[in-house]
Amino acid sequence: MPVKISKSLPAYSSLERENVFVMPTERAELQDIRPLEIAILNLMPNKIDTETQLLRLIANSPLQSNICLLRTESYDPKNTPAEHLDAFYHTFDEIKKAGAKFDGLIITGAPVEMLDFKKVAYWNELTAVMEWAKHNVYSTLYICWAAQAGVFYRYGIDKKILPRKLSGIFSHRVLDKTNPLTRGFDDNFNAPHSRYTETDSTGLHNCADLKVLAESEEAGAYLCCSRDLRHVYVFGHGEYDADTLHNEYMRDIGRGMDIAPPQHYYVNGEIGAVPPLTWRAHQSLLVGNWLNYCVYQVTPYDLAKIN
Repeated sequence: MPVKISKSLPAYSSLERENVFVMPTERAELQDIRPLEIAILNLMPNKIDTETQLLRLIANSPLQSNICLLRTESYDPKNTPAEHLDAFYHTFDEIKKAGAKFDGLIITGAPVEMLDFKKVAYWNELTAVMEWAKHNVYSTLYICWAAQAGVFYRYGIDKKILPRKLSGIFSHRVLDKTNPLTRGFDDNFNAPHSRYTETDSTGLHNCADLKVLAESEEAGAYLCCSRDLRHVYVFGHGEYDADTLHNEYMRDIGRGMDIAPPQHYYVNGEIGAVPPLTWRAHQSLLVGNWLNYCVYQVTPYDLAKIN
């Protein structure tokens, strides 16, 4: 089944060219189906690229999804046109006043990891969203910095600054193949990471409410969840395109930063030789498992009954 989005959203034409099953709002409204209501709080600077990456993964599920894009009100992004935000995004205050509830919520990463959590401009707004989600969202998926922020807010597990940026494609091993989130996973899989900080892996393993499902010897924890599957934390960037790490590296070099090339990434180590995708299948499976087992199979048909 498709993901339901406006035809005027830039992601629509991009995904349609890839033969990804997207459906315009007008056609979806003719179907007698209760789609999943999925909100995406997009904290990334280039929101249009992130929209396309996430919608591609959601659309690969057999479940029809209605998407609500959210932005922060306490911070104005500088890398996305204001007219795009005005046309396609809502603020948390708007959906809260409307009494909206969602089957699922995705909170993206953000380039603020070098700051203490409480010094981030929109920290109070983000914690308000996470607190609101306890009774208005059935399951939340946190990505990269949002995963770090989520486990800090809920369990007090802090992050630490790494001696150098962790960037590249890393191999991970699955620790529990019986968990619904890792059903169908290979024993080992690749995934991108791109961050300057790391959440304390020991703290994750020692937290009674959390289950670490996949980790890397080089990159640390990749996937963990709460025991009730209502909170899923992904510490990498499985949604990235093949060239995203290259674009980030060239951006940082252009800013005069002394930074190493992404690890295990460029073909034969040649800068600019972008590798083939080796992680999208597992990330699609992860998002599909989340939508199916953590959302669709357990969320109330009447969203008003979420508690």
